[in-house]
Amino acid sequence: MCSIAAAVGGGISLFQGLAMRGAAKDKAEQVAQQEVEGTQSAEDNKRNKQLGLSEGLEEKKVSARQDKFAKAIDTLVATKALLAKGQVGNTTNLLVMDQARQGANYNEKIRQSIESMDRQYLFNVKETEAEYQGIRNRLRSNTIDAYNQIPTTGSILLGAASSAFNTELGMGEQSFFRRS
Repeated sequence: MCSIAAAVGGGISLFQGLAMRGAAKDKAEQVAQQEVEGTQSAEDNKRNKQLGLSEGLEEKKVSARQDKFAKAIDTLVATKALLAKGQVGNTTNLLVMDQARQGANYNEKIRQSIESMDRQYLFNVKETEAEYQGIRNRLRSNTIDAYNQIPTTGSILLGAASSAFNTELGMGEQSFFRRS
């Protein structure tokens, strides 16, 4: 049998270990709840950013199409004005073809601009996805770390037994192990 001091020391060590386990478990549960809330917030933020990007892209496309339409009207008006003069010949034909070429060049510029906007939009969406994944991974890592900090029941019992054994050994001649 061990001494009363060793039993008390082991009991206190066991109590402290269990209290630490309870506190670590509570903290891990709080961190897990923070992960849930943080992930939801990150999802909402990602959704709002992507919605804003989508709306911005649509506004730019509408504006570009309006510019394209306005340029088409300007081209038709200029071409009609040249033809309305009633002049015929190479100069008039060249001017009409130049107006048509300028309109076509402007239309191509708008088409390329819209393609560029689409590529930039996709890049920005991927960026919001990566940002969301980074936040989610960081929160998950915090939760895993918090749960890894919870001492096992076995380690608590081993610590308590070790404490009792060390107390017993430290008692010298009064120790249970040294009695004859």
